[in-house]
Amino acid sequence: MSVIGSDLQKAIDLLLKDELVAIPTETVYGLAGNALSEVAITKIFEVKNRPFFDPLIIHTNDLGKISALIKNIPDEVKALAAQYMPGPLTILLEKTDLIPELITAGSNKVAVRIPAHPLTLKLLAALDFPLAAPSANPFGYISPTTAEHVNAQLGEKISYILDGGPCTVGLESTIVEWREDHFHVLRKGGVPLEQLGENVTFEEHSTSNPLAPGMLKSHYSPRIPLIIEPSLEDLEEYNIERIGVLTFQHPHKMIPLENQLILSKTGDVNEAARHLFSYMHELDEMDIDLIIAEYVPDEGLGKAINDKLKRAAI
Repeated sequence: MSVIGSDLQKAIDLLLKDELVAIPTETVYGLAGNALSEVAITKIFEVKNRPFFDPLIIHTNDLGKISALIKNIPDEVKALAAQYMPGPLTILLEKTDLIPELITAGSNKVAVRIPAHPLTLKLLAALDFPLAAPSANPFGYISPTTAEHVNAQLGEKISYILDGGPCTVGLESTIVEWREDHFHVLRKGGVPLEQLGENVTFEEHSTSNPLAPGMLKSHYSPRIPLIIEPSLEDLEEYNIERIGVLTFQHPHKMIPLENQLILSKTGDVNEAARHLFSYMHELDEMDIDLIIAEYVPDEGLGKAINDKLKRAAI
């Protein structure tokens, strides 16, 4: 299994050798490698078993460094970046030739962000190259929000996990693109859509050639089948004792309490977001045959939670 620790120099040394390191962010843990090295990028795809048509996000610690990687930053994007970077926001911009096409799945645009985690910002500041860092999990599976999640999923494939504690947001970043004089949201995430202003369009994509990560129809899925808000008829073939529940605020009346996890007893969607993937992992480790979940209020981070649940369901 991987070594879990907070040794920044060890992480730096591995990354300089084109090795991969799991890193903490405020959103989820990332599987990081040198974004300018095709050797490291290829390892990311191989370790995750990720299809090459699904592009990666580049992480750095400074807007100035982003400017060196892309051709132009529109004023509207600069204003948004000033507000939410560092933070759970990713922006799709036209890349320079510095960025390998492996990163972008052949597109001329690259997704970039500045994570809001002090340990990873120190790591990025110490490197003279950006990091490609998709979620540190097998492709399509539940995203990791602790070092232990990473170790359980990829511990035999990578040597080091930089431990920064549990992720404070718990959902992937919101991905936006400035196009046709307004922002297009390509993935719902840690910045609620309402905070992006009125000039915003959400683009629903489920094609096999996504513009950005997290846009495929099936994603974030547990190994145990998950269904959302089933009818009684849907549950007839299952033993009630072998059903797990992921509920927003109140327990399910029919299911044993020990099989239920409540995202937020106070009805707070931000707390629910922090717990979502962690509780999905916990349910996926239970000796059960089915997970049933319910949508949360479709406001704030609730929109992103519901999007993840929809993509995780069978």
